[in-house]
Amino acid sequence: MKKIVFVVLLITAFHFAINAQEDVNGVILSETNNLTVVQVWGNHYERGYAQGYLLGDKMHDLLTNYLIPQFGTYMSYAKEVVAAGQHIYIADRYVTEAQGVIDGVADAGIDTAGIDYRDILVANSFLDLQGFSSFKNLDFGMACSALMSWGDATVNTSLSGESVVSRHLDWEVNSSITDNQVMVAHIPSEADEQNWVMIGFAGQISALSGVNTNGLAVFQNMMSDFPGQQAQINQAYQPVWFTLRDALEMADYNSDGQHNTNDLRAAIESNTQGYADGYLISCLASAASGVDSLTALISEITASDPKIVTRTNAYDDNIPGDNIYTANSQIKRNDAQNYCYRYNAVVGAIGTGENISAEQNWSIMRDNSGVSGNIQFMQFVPDQRYINISAYRNASSAYTQDSTRYYLDDLFDGAAVHDADYQHGFCRIVPNPFAVNGYVEFSGKPDEVFEWKVYDATGHIVQSEYNVKNNRINLSGSRMNAGMYCLILTGNKGTIHRNKFMVAE
Repeated sequence: MKKIVFVVLLITAFHFAINAQEDVNGVILSETNNLTVVQVWGNHYERGYAQGYLLGDKMHDLLTNYLIPQFGTYMSYAKEVVAAGQHIYIADRYVTEAQGVIDGVADAGIDTAGIDYRDILVANSFLDLQGFSSFKNLDFGMACSALMSWGDATVNTSLSGESVVSRHLDWEVNSSITDNQVMVAHIPSEADEQNWVMIGFAGQISALSGVNTNGLAVFQNMMSDFPGQQAQINQAYQPVWFTLRDALEMADYNSDGQHNTNDLRAAIESNTQGYADGYLISCLASAASGVDSLTALISEITASDPKIVTRTNAYDDNIPGDNIYTANSQIKRNDAQNYCYRYNAVVGAIGTGENISAEQNWSIMRDNSGVSGNIQFMQFVPDQRYINISAYRNASSAYTQDSTRYYLDDLFDGAAVHDADYQHGFCRIVPNPFAVNGYVEFSGKPDEVFEWKVYDATGHIVQSEYNVKNNRINLSGSRMNAGMYCLILTGNKGTIHRNKFMVAE
């Protein structure tokens, strides 16, 4: 009986999501292993609206049952601070996107009484707010760590010198956090922006962890040995997560025609006043340039001098070769060399720093840097364009779970054709669900040629066909396991249809 009810609920949800697509610039690509994967497209408002509409229940849970209680009586003041732009400055495009989020949540039928766009801004800058003495009682318990390897470290493995990073996202174990994990693939319509992926939690419109289509990855860790409460008033600090989003989303942040760590460096250094709290930022790019400092770096950034310090593998940090690691302590800043137990464990596991394959990079982090509050464990290989990720579930840390692989090309596929023609015609799958054989009926423009792809819940293509000239597609249930799938149908004249369907046992 439970299984039947589950299927009925899924079918209802699919029907709702399919109908919603006429007005919403977004689609849920998959929901598996406690991670919801969403694709959104359009301008900042449209992408915000789509996230609010598709993830509204998750956002509402995280805001009302975690963030707002954490701030308590300070929440009203926090909202005033992020809106005023005097102590914390958030760019207008992100304010617009936050308003889109709230509008989408409301239009999805979720009660927004007592919350507005400022709550979304607080949700994306709470780490910065805790750097002010006015919010001295805040403690969000974040940690995190990352290991990057490339060049000589990976040359004798299947990576052949390519770069790889494995990253732990550590946070408080709270159901409103662990139940609302999302990955959002952004496809901007703005000419000066590029496709990128946010890996984090519902309500995040910034980048705690993220990668872009040109292979740049950024990850934020807390600097736990920084005393904190050093932020000064009237400095208009940019929230660190929005700085990271700028580096990822701008088509070429420093306008040098390259996509490497200099984009992050330029984004960080544009904030000469520093940052409201102490952070460690890991950044990885493709190793194609052959220059270590353009492939991997760590920024140690704070509110007090020295405000911005950059560490590369040229610094003597006890890690050999083309590897660099960070946890939660200062290494190069003030030459602190504060090596925690996780840092020392990783150093021991790296050995000579050679023969570090993607699998070895992952296992070193899994076995030596994992902690009980590990909410997400992920790996990114820029030149192979994939993300492996596992999420906290079943009361167990992410690093103990099996991972799911997502390819950037799959996450962004079909996104370039979202336009007015989207609503043209019809597309339906009959029956839905089906067990053995199903078919797709659709209408198109005269002389239109179509292609179609079917994605499984992990984002992989399981069936596809090109140069389709009739208006009926046969689907084989025998080639698919029972579960949820998404059909994407694209025409050469711009039409696109997205339908979700179930394959039954």
